[in-house]
Order: sequence, then C-alpha cells, then structure tokens
Amino acid sequence: MNFCPNSKAICCVGCYDADLDLFESQYAVPEGISYNSYVILDEKIAVLDTIDPRKCGEWQENLAQALDGRSPDYLVIHHMEPDHAGSVACLAQRYPDLKLVGNSKTFTMLAQFTGNTYEGRTVCVKEGDTLELGEHTLRFIMAPMVHWPEVMVSYEQTEKVLFSADAFGRFGDPDPVLPWDDEARRYYTNIVGKYGLQVQALLKKAAGLEIQTVCPLHGPVLTGERIARAVELYGLWSSYEPEERGVLVAYASIHGHTAAAALELTDMLTATGVKAEAFDLTRRDWAEAVALAFRYSGMVLAASSYDAGVFTPMAQFLYRLKIKNLHNRVVGLVENGSWGPTALKTMQCALAEMKNMTVVEPTVTIRSALTDAGREELKQLAAAMAQVL
Repeated sequence: MNFCPNSKAICCVGCYDADLDLFESQYAVPEGISYNSYVILDEKIAVLDTIDPRKCGEWQENLAQALDGRSPDYLVIHHMEPDHAGSVACLAQRYPDLKLVGNSKTFTMLAQFTGNTYEGRTVCVKEGDTLELGEHTLRFIMAPMVHWPEVMVSYEQTEKVLFSADAFGRFGDPDPVLPWDDEARRYYTNIVGKYGLQVQALLKKAAGLEIQTVCPLHGPVLTGERIARAVELYGLWSSYEPEERGVLVAYASIHGHTAAAALELTDMLTATGVKAEAFDLTRRDWAEAVALAFRYSGMVLAASSYDAGVFTPMAQFLYRLKIKNLHNRVVGLVENGSWGPTALKTMQCALAEMKNMTVVEPTVTIRSALTDAGREELKQLAAAMAQVL
C-alpha cells in the first residue's frame, strides 16, 4: 500500500499512464501523465477523486487493496474533468451507500456527464464547510476557474494536507525524485495559464494554512522545499511576471533563411550577456514554447511572411499566447518577405491584442536572405533588447 509521505492514513491509489500520447487531445506528453486519487482511512473512509476511464480497472485494484474489505463512505469530487471524474459512475454503482461530496456546480456537471442526479446521495458543500471522518477533518475551499468553474480544493486539518485539484500538477512520471519545474511550468501555462487572477485568489487562501503536504491530481506529491518552490513559481506565473531575465527567440521559417537569422540573433543576444534560447516553432512542441514565453522576460518573434500574413506556426503561437493571457513582456520582431513582407504587421496586430507587450525598436525586415546590412540591424536589436530587459 502506497501511503503519502509522513502519513499512516492517507493512501495514494492513482495510476500512471505512460502510454498516453496527447493530454486533452492537444498536449504532447512523451513521458505520459499520472491520474492521482487518494483515500483517507479513518472511522469514515473518504475517497478523493476518481480517475480517467483509461485506467479504471487498475485504479479499482489499487483502491480495493487500500480499503482491505471496507466500503468507502464518501467520494469527494474536487474537479469534474473526465480525467478525474470519469470513473465516478463506476464507483457509485459499486458502492450504493457511497455519498458524493461536491458543490452545486459539481452536481450540475455530474448530471450532464452521467445523466444521473444521484438524488439522495449527494453532500453539497460550500466555502469553509467541513467533513468529519474521525481523527481527520476536511475543510473545503472553493477555487473556481482553477481551471473549471466547479473546482474546489480541500485541506485536511490534522495532517495539514492540501488536496489541490489541478493546482501544482505536472505532466509526466509522478516519481518525486524527478525534476519538477519544467513539466510543471508546461502544465500550468497551457492548462491554467489564462486564469491568473483566480490562481492568485487561491494562493491567498492557501497562505493562511499550515501546509505540510500537497496532493495534486497530476504529478508527484509535494513536501518540504518543493512546496515553497511551487508556491513561488505559481505566484510568478499567475501574476504574469517572468522567472528570469532572458529571451525566447521563437522562429517560424519556411526555407531556412529566417531560421539562420534567428540563430545568429540568439548568438548576438548571448554575446551581450543575456540568456537566449532559440526555438523552432515548425518542429518543436508549441506548448513548450508557451511555457518558455512565461519563463523569460523577453522574446523575439522571427517569421516568414505567408499568404499576406505570417507563417502559420507563428500565427498559431501568437494565438496561444493570447488565449493563455501572457502579458508584461518585452518583444523584438523580425520578418522575412521576398516580394511583399507582411509578417511584421501581422505580428504587431496580434501583440496589440495582448496586455503590456512592449515592442523594441528596431524591427527588422529581411528580404529573402540575411545580408550584412540586415546583420547590423540584428545587432542593434540585440543591444536594444539587452538594454531594456
């Protein structure tokens, strides 16, 4: 039986799905994803969240081992997204006396997903309500739009455990010895990124709690310094402040000339003492590019003109930045166009729809291939970026 750190009553019964290729049918997960579920063993037994139907059979085996012949009294539903609530109906059918704990929005969605209102079996909670299990008590904290409107988290008051729903989650293997930051950043910025104000509200509530363990619905259980690091990063990401001074050089090149210019510019930025990271939007994971845009204080967008606009991978990247609400960044722009450059205007219009995006001069236009004159403009851009970052 897999108990949470420093606990003899809270079990981890979730599953690791190493075979999933796309999370939410859009995010590449080469290391898979974990679906976390927990059990509190006390006078009353509470199961905290179910699991994606992909792993329901394995989860039921884990749960049966933890229950050791007992029946659960409660199922707490923190979040109704199917990767967590997709097995609620299965569990409710297996244990007909099981009570389902959620808020009013939870049960509206549950009926939508399952076609069942579970009349007579629901316990509707609101902010500050508690659930007594014996030695353990869960206090419920509403966290709407982190990242669905029904989301809530719960705080176990005896062992000081925060069951954080999707907050503090991570793509990939849930092994706690693995690095956390990069896959947590990619998860946060793409899944929750739009809802910074709501995350800030949850962080304020959590600041009043003594938390020794964080149990998210994806990724490893967090303890000690990792909790402090996670809270620090969530504070930055949710306020759209960069983690570090640096530049993401994101480029979308058709025949290689824009790529060559972007790589030279990356070297120029590095020579000024600025950390710079080049990223090929045509071949690499766009979700990683979004995460890097959140990480660094600046970015350069370099793209070919295409169909009287901008090359499609750059257009898609700008769209993603907009819907994830990125703002407060310094931006350099480089366009390429052999006969009618249009990328610059298109990128400027896209940035104008975002908040507090400062475009640095000079903007650079390349016609086909980089020349010595164009190279000089890139040097000026690198110097200007270094000065304002």
